Amino acid sequence: MQSKKSTLAALTVGAIGVVYGDIGTSPLYAFKEVFAAGHVAVSEASVLGALSMFFWTLTVIVSLKYVMLIMRADNHGEGGLMALLALASQSVKDKPQMRSTLLMVGVFGVALFFGDGVITPAISVLSAVEGLEIVTPAAKPYVVPISLGVLVLLFAVQRRGTAAIGRFFGPVTVLWFVSIAATGLAQIVSNPSVLRAISPWYAMQFAIANAGVAFIMLGAVFLCVTGAEALYADMGHFGRKPIRIAWFGLVMPALMINYFGQGALVLANPKAAANPFYLMTPEWALLPMVGLATAATVIASQALISGAFSATKQTIQMGYLPRLTIIHTSEHDTGQIYIPAVNWLLLAGVIIAVLLFGSSTALAAAYGISVSLVMVMTTILTFFVIRYGWGYPLPLCIAATGFFFLVDIAFFASNSLKIMQGGWFPLTMAIGLYVVLSTWKEGRALLSEKAREDALDLKSFLHTVFLDPPHKVGGTAVFLTVERGMVPNALLHNLKHNKVLHEHNVFVTVRAQEVPRTPAGERLVADDLGNNCWQVILNFGFMDDPDVPSALQALKERGCALDAMSTSYFLSRDTVIPSIGGGMAPWREKLFAQMHHNASAAADFLYLPNNAVVELGSKIEI
Repeated sequence: MQSKKSTLAALTVGAIGVVYGDIGTSPLYAFKEVFAAGHVAVSEASVLGALSMFFWTLTVIVSLKYVMLIMRADNHGEGGLMALLALASQSVKDKPQMRSTLLMVGVFGVALFFGDGVITPAISVLSAVEGLEIVTPAAKPYVVPISLGVLVLLFAVQRRGTAAIGRFFGPVTVLWFVSIAATGLAQIVSNPSVLRAISPWYAMQFAIANAGVAFIMLGAVFLCVTGAEALYADMGHFGRKPIRIAWFGLVMPALMINYFGQGALVLANPKAAANPFYLMTPEWALLPMVGLATAATVIASQALISGAFSATKQTIQMGYLPRLTIIHTSEHDTGQIYIPAVNWLLLAGVIIAVLLFGSSTALAAAYGISVSLVMVMTTILTFFVIRYGWGYPLPLCIAATGFFFLVDIAFFASNSLKIMQGGWFPLTMAIGLYVVLSTWKEGRALLSEKAREDALDLKSFLHTVFLDPPHKVGGTAVFLTVERGMVPNALLHNLKHNKVLHEHNVFVTVRAQEVPRTPAGERLVADDLGNNCWQVILNFGFMDDPDVPSALQALKERGCALDAMSTSYFLSRDTVIPSIGGGMAPWREKLFAQMHHNASAAADFLYLPNNAVVELGSKIEI
């Protein structure tokens, strides 16, 4: 019992560090953005109305939508948009048109997530370092250079992994939440009447009296829930219970105390609306608070970067991105990975965002629209899961998700007003990435279709070969083939040029399943083709490592033991040739051909031993 309690406590502290870093640093900029643009005048009605909106936004979106509803929609214990997309597509697999539409929605949501991955580190670190301007106005010219230095250093250390510093994430973030609660509490004690804003009446009263201003205000209020997706995305790492305990036990109380403290300060001193978070911090604690805020924003950014690596791996496994070099940074935790291409592309995007916008206020205009749209898509996917996957009655499904859908749409509509002020930035990145994802998926489908047109039936071919077999050599040949039951080009080349056949031949097709992990008993499906030939399907989930040699060890039980010293792996290295009148626009075919050419080696992705791989090339027109 004591061990279970200590494990739960450790998971809860870990969840506070990883899951709540992003939403936990929102007080740095969310409340001040309500008044920053000048649309909302500082008054008792506007401050209490804004605080009421903050309280009920956190309650409805985080507590009710994510913690109570969406965290129930787990895919074999895993969460996140990719897991939800897989779950939704499985729920409607007997409805091809609906499934195709859902996949498009989900993939665009994944593209938006990466756009958010650029904005979050930039706005978080900038808003923390801007506290130096409160310490001394002379620091203003140095805010952007210091922020860039912190961000470059953060991305530069990614290749070393997070195992060494990860253990400090939880305690540092706990200290952050305790500190922001303490500074907020001091202001509330001096003006406890601010707690009246817990009543939804103040939000409704302000909205009724100032409908247009309240609608604009929603875009700033929404900033308090950016990062809420992490509750669901990291569910597989920590479990529902620790995430829920952390939210209700520390995170939400600390956030609300801080927001209400900022409101109390602004009521007492309207000029404090310029930066209420730092202005309510005692002068002696300003520098330590800036340091702690910077640490907290780095942790929040680290969690998002790690999430981007995991999401990229899942996207590759589901067939929406070409193979990329994936480096495991921990011997014990397979989830700790580093993808160099993603790391440097994210850093380039972050640097552009910081230089382009220059301040957290300017970046706030770009922030929110992609997150609000992701939340709309999450709600849509959840509807299809509970309606078609769980089989709940239609009225109940509409009631369960319809309310959240209307709330999400309201926030998205408000954030859409900021498209020209900066919202175009993450949307442009998301649209560009969506083109890449959809082009790769469609290109792979065209490639498979072309392969099927030109391929020979494997069983018939082997029957013909063994009527007059060529010279046999010892050992095992493993042929990787995209389509089951078809003769791989590598085998044809081997017979044509080398005129030999191995003693044992295994024809392997690797398939990505729409589940996080495939159980060991379902990993390998094998058919004995006779003459020491086997046809094998290897099933991997989108969070599995596609380790082909390890998975093939299960063949030993079927009479085919693979000896590492006498096994060769044959791959066909295809060169894609775009052609006029193909299945995609010429520019997309050229993009696909370039992506295919630049994809990392299949041997590395499939964990094949480099000294046992034979690659034979071929050209394919699409």
